[in-house]
Amino acid sequence: MKDMIVVGGGYVGLSVAVAIKNAAPHLDVSLMEAAPEHVWEKDQRASAIIAAAVSMLKTLGLWDEIREHAQPINDMIVTDSKTADPVRPVFLTFADNSATSAPFAHMIPNVVMVRALRRAADDLGIEIRHAASVTAFENEGGRAKITLADGETVETRLVVACDGVRSKLRDMAGIKTVRFDYGQSGIVTTIAHERPHNGRAEEHFLPAGPFAILPLTGNRSSLVWTERTADAERLVESDDLIFEAELERRFGHHLGPLTLAGGRRAFPLGLTLARAFIAPRLALAGDAAHGIHPISGQGLNLGFKDVAALAETIVEADRMGFDIGAMDTLERYQAWRRFDTVRMGMTTDVLNRLFSNDIGPVRLARDIGLGLVDRMPGLKRYFIEEAAGRASHAMPKLLLGETL
Repeated sequence: MKDMIVVGGGYVGLSVAVAIKNAAPHLDVSLMEAAPEHVWEKDQRASAIIAAAVSMLKTLGLWDEIREHAQPINDMIVTDSKTADPVRPVFLTFADNSATSAPFAHMIPNVVMVRALRRAADDLGIEIRHAASVTAFENEGGRAKITLADGETVETRLVVACDGVRSKLRDMAGIKTVRFDYGQSGIVTTIAHERPHNGRAEEHFLPAGPFAILPLTGNRSSLVWTERTADAERLVESDDLIFEAELERRFGHHLGPLTLAGGRRAFPLGLTLARAFIAPRLALAGDAAHGIHPISGQGLNLGFKDVAALAETIVEADRMGFDIGAMDTLERYQAWRRFDTVRMGMTTDVLNRLFSNDIGPVRLARDIGLGLVDRMPGLKRYFIEEAAGRASHAMPKLLLGETL
């Protein structure tokens, strides 16, 4: 019987397996991934990783492998305008000017993170099985049993579901969700530009939704471009000339001529919150527990916070001789993460509804609000610390850069 099985081989699933195995090498940990072996190598996306999550990656011994591909985000500007406006006034700026603070976030290609995590998993002896989708989950007293697509059954003390926002394991365990569909999709692509970005991120609030420009290494940027779903699908399916013309209207000319440097895909956007993060012999982490709008850039980072909290919970329970899959053990993880997740989900929901429209009085009110925040250094510092993941007083050890 296994001690723990992680279902889902993305960065959250790999991180929780690596973090627990690194601190408790005697535990028998396996990871089941439904996708074929090399699919992850085709992921062209990049993610904003907050400072606290970088501390965790350093503690797990992964940062040296990732560092050369990581672009620090040195500052950020926020604008609010119509697409056709010739001038986009800046209402809010964020810059971490502390000489002692690390950048509040880094942009890291997803494939780089997954490669480093898989290398660490191999070094720790974590079994990774591909094309191993789970078709059934049962809780039988002191153990869980999962059935794979090929009919094989595996028993374990704990299953960690990291199988995405449409988690099958969550459904098998009977955990309900709260879900809203925004009728929006996020277009993700990478562009190259003539002039350097100097590590600046830009968030342009446009009538259809936020248009985020996130710096990558070299003269490249990652885009998260929100449009109504029908418009997003039309843009993704259009030829390069039409796509680039629409892109330039939103991006502007401040970084010189633009060229596409990667493929483009559209992802439906919504809010999904699990009503519980645990069930007997099961814990949810990452998108299986929460899927939020990318307006704040916190989706993946919520998953890393789950990893740090769950790893600390499991490792401490194991060291004290407790059952790592028992409900009283898992309750600590749920209590640790549930409030923060619901708070962030509601925050992104309100922000998206507030900024994804072109109602005159609402635009005026929100622009006044952004301007007031820009003139309050103390509040701006709080938002920077919150964005970096450094504001909480009850942070897991890994996010503080401490070993388990």
